[in-house]
Amino acid sequence: MLATPIKIIVGLGNPGPEHVLTRHNAGFWFVDALAARLDGRFRSHTRFHGEICRVTIDGEEITLLKPATYMNRSGLAIRALSDYLKVKPLETLVVHDELDLPVGDVRFKLGGGHGGHNGLRDTITHIGADFWRLRVGIGHPGDKSQVIDYVLRRAPKDEEEKILTSIASSLDALQVFLREGAEKAMNGLHQKK
Repeated sequence: MLATPIKIIVGLGNPGPEHVLTRHNAGFWFVDALAARLDGRFRSHTRFHGEICRVTIDGEEITLLKPATYMNRSGLAIRALSDYLKVKPLETLVVHDELDLPVGDVRFKLGGGHGGHNGLRDTITHIGADFWRLRVGIGHPGDKSQVIDYVLRRAPKDEEEKILTSIASSLDALQVFLREGAEKAMNGLHQKK
């Protein structure tokens, strides 16, 4: 049995080839990498407003979700899948880009506000705030008026490599998070830095 009983892992992002490499799609990058590591394949499901992939970690089935609703309506897809699987918010991990963390930093967090992130805002509207988050640091442009353009653009190569490296580290940390809890997982992430 998992120490942190997660049944759904959601990667937040925007669908379509024009968004694939943007900073805002860090959540998609994470679930794509996790599915690849576990030999899973995403399939489109209109019922869940996105793509899902079922994987097994330590004998427990976990459903990965990439909403196809665009970031601002992510909660719609999460709610549809949660209701179907009868999953509580506490059994959900949402992976998203985080402006308030430096590029390459990753943090687990339980609950909280949306911090201006529209994907989190819509998720909170649909399932409440008591879900786990994996925050993938993408840095901040320094000026609030530049945020939209910043998140919807591709990062420079050195920053993109840091983000991808942090995602690879967080895949390992996810195993610890599930088996031993968030505190141990965070300690592991800090030591790698």
